[in-house]
Amino acid sequence: MKKTPVKKNHYDVLIVGGGISGTALFYELAKYTNVKSLCLLEKYEALSTLNSKGTSNSQTIHVGDIETNYTLEKAKVTKRTAKMVEKFCLQYALEDKIMFSHQKMALGVGKKEVAFIENRFNEFKDLFPYLELWDVDKLKTLEPKIVYTDLEQTKVRPEPILAMGTDTQYTTVDFGAMSEALAKQAQEASDTLTDIFYHSHVEQIEEQEDKTFKVTTTKGETYTANFVVVNAGAHSLFLAHKMGYGKHMGCLPMAGSFYMTDGHFLNGKVYMVQNNKLPFAALHGDPDILAEGKTRFGPTALMLPKLERYKPGTYLDFFKTLNFDSKIIKIFWDLLKDRDIRNYIFKNFLFEVPLINKKLFVQDAKKIVPSLSVDDIEYADGFGGVRPQVLDKEKEKLMLGEASINPGNGLIFNMTPSPGATSCLGNAERDLKIIVDFLGLNYDETQFLNDLTE
Repeated sequence: MKKTPVKKNHYDVLIVGGGISGTALFYELAKYTNVKSLCLLEKYEALSTLNSKGTSNSQTIHVGDIETNYTLEKAKVTKRTAKMVEKFCLQYALEDKIMFSHQKMALGVGKKEVAFIENRFNEFKDLFPYLELWDVDKLKTLEPKIVYTDLEQTKVRPEPILAMGTDTQYTTVDFGAMSEALAKQAQEASDTLTDIFYHSHVEQIEEQEDKTFKVTTTKGETYTANFVVVNAGAHSLFLAHKMGYGKHMGCLPMAGSFYMTDGHFLNGKVYMVQNNKLPFAALHGDPDILAEGKTRFGPTALMLPKLERYKPGTYLDFFKTLNFDSKIIKIFWDLLKDRDIRNYIFKNFLFEVPLINKKLFVQDAKKIVPSLSVDDIEYADGFGGVRPQVLDKEKEKLMLGEASINPGNGLIFNMTPSPGATSCLGNAERDLKIIVDFLGLNYDETQFLNDLTE
């Protein structure tokens, strides 16, 4: 039988945001600690309606094996957190339901990239012993459309190609469905009180005299908690700024769009070599698990003056969260004065312009599938999300990866752009340990490691 709060609407831990990050922490606290009461507040009518939704991201488990912008040290970290996602899904028999196995590869095109792939393979093969080098003859069998320039598959592309990849690993997850599974298992895990409230748009968080926190929604509902964690995408920094935290940060919302083919073009994930000057994801092609028989290409990268994609409003929230001043101007100037970045930003803007966007985008996508034509693709309307890229005003540069604000008083604000979904259980583990120490909880770390790590 579920417990009830000692005090009405009061909880040990309250989590703002029901995406993959919020539900991962909700699950871990319920499953592996003796916390007595948990509350999850979700702004919309269901979990994961924004960036964790299956149509809003690349559906990829970012292990670090084919992500060519990851250093070896970063790959060691992402490998551990990515395996947590896999282990959770296997623990609850979610393979071939929300988690799938495809082949995947990082493809080098041209002499320079081929040499890069070969060197990278030698550097990473000990960390990822399942990786293989695939030459053009092997690729003719695995992914023929990346080899041939014609539909009849008689003409091999002129430039050399080489890939590092695997066909033995889980590669793909519907992170929206995983959010639902995490919440479900949290509520079934123990007799901990695990409340989830929808249509609960948090407007304000206030620290009270007794060191607890009062959380107020736009409907006037109030909750109190001993510890509050905000996993609300770009709105995490928005709420932090309201409380006076994170003023050295601004938020640059980057929207990623996709293009979809009418038919089957790729058997697995094909990622390109990343240009290290560009802070955003390289183009890749994937079989889309929510659009059966179709291949998705993307993402594009477009700065949007709003914090949520395909939702009304949040324009004013953007301007407040950007935290605009001369330091933000300098960060933008430093980015734009680099020719590669400037051209990339302009080109990605054109990818969103009707009539010319398909023709321009297909020129980039042809690096993966040389025979691809304008008639083969359509703009994937409704696909793609917004990633909260953080601008560090103290260092005067764009921060890559996740950012977290922890004042040490029972508050945490998390901003998790890619690979935030892959890192959800690892990030939750970090926050769980902070909460356990702060509240004096018991934590079954042995069981946690047995369940979620290798």
